[in-house]
Amino acid sequence: MLAVFVKEINSFLNSLIAYIVIAVFLTSIGLLMWVFPESSILEYGYADMSSLFTLGPYVFMFLIPAITMRFFSEEKRIGTEELLMTKPLSNFQIILGKYFAGFALVVMSIVPTLIYFYSVYTLGNPIGNLDVSGTVGSYVGLVLLGGVFVAIGVFSSALTDNQVVAFVLSVFLCFVIYSGLSSMATIDVWGNASIWLEQMSLVFHYDSLSRGLIDISDLVYFVSVIAIMILLTQLKLDAKKW
Repeated sequence: MLAVFVKEINSFLNSLIAYIVIAVFLTSIGLLMWVFPESSILEYGYADMSSLFTLGPYVFMFLIPAITMRFFSEEKRIGTEELLMTKPLSNFQIILGKYFAGFALVVMSIVPTLIYFYSVYTLGNPIGNLDVSGTVGSYVGLVLLGGVFVAIGVFSSALTDNQVVAFVLSVFLCFVIYSGLSSMATIDVWGNASIWLEQMSLVFHYDSLSRGLIDISDLVYFVSVIAIMILLTQLKLDAKKW
């Protein structure tokens, strides 16, 4: 697993992928937080980081599939999956190696936003006039959400050898699981099941963490979705041996 992880990380760092992803994420969030009047903290006049945590998931919804779409699709396209399969690694180890490489890149893109946190913290009047517990919970939620999106992207990449198809499928699944289920729950046809449907959405548990209450049930939900996606990926690879 470690060998696959190192291979993928080196692949990211030796190309422009990692740098482009981090730069696009930080630039887009920076513009939303500080420049665009509709969402600028300076225009709003209140010290909070809601722009990052409200719009960040939608930025990740496109950036993360762009990272993960090549994980298995690229291996199939260039024929290196045969070389990878000859190594003493199980499919599960290969999947985890690729997953943690993608997750590491997500974490690397989130860490620099602590500069934004420090800036907002010091701009408060008085200094420190910021909901720190809510911000910490939001950061935990954003990291876990990124982990779920990576798992979805890995699964989508295993389904096809076409990177574009993997990208589109991953974006679609991320959207449906994040906010699509919650939107569907508002349709007046589900009855009592609408509550259950809403609670199955990522945004329900993400918003719960954003309130600063780190509940074990929310953490279990995120970890469970990641585990299910990884399991589905393994079943797909085991069924077709790539």
